[in-house]
Amino acid sequence: MKNTHFLFINTNTDPADFFPGWRIARIDGKDSPSIKAFYNQLAEALDFPDYFGHNLDSLDEMLNDLQWIKEDKIVIFISNSADWLVREKTNERLPVLIDLLEATAEDWKWLDEDDDSDLKKKELRILFEDSPRIRKILEEQEIPFGIVD
Repeated sequence: MKNTHFLFINTNTDPADFFPGWRIARIDGKDSPSIKAFYNQLAEALDFPDYFGHNLDSLDEMLNDLQWIKEDKIVIFISNSADWLVREKTNERLPVLIDLLEATAEDWKWLDEDDDSDLKKKELRILFEDSPRIRKILEEQEIPFGIVD
């Protein structure tokens, strides 16, 4: 498995088999055709605090904290990824969201626990059920990805 933040997994494969001991936030793309539905699912899957504002800035804040989660390693798993955010009226939202996820995972990678931050270091991966649509978006944005097999 490449050391990348974005990974693809085959349909009907359980991510827990490849990420034992990791917190797996399961998002069903069929139930997240809009950004609002995605925010709701992710907030529930990661137990976001009540002050989560259901917008991109607030999502950025939540994902760059994660201190309420006891596990140090976290996977956001999006099944049915071909259906994820398909009802968004603009094609710009998905690339912006993917950029945010990549930047957040990269920030966690380089967090130095010896600095003055009160943050306990986390590892974040984004796992998609394989779909040509998501692969194309990652390729267009020149974001590296790996395959879980």
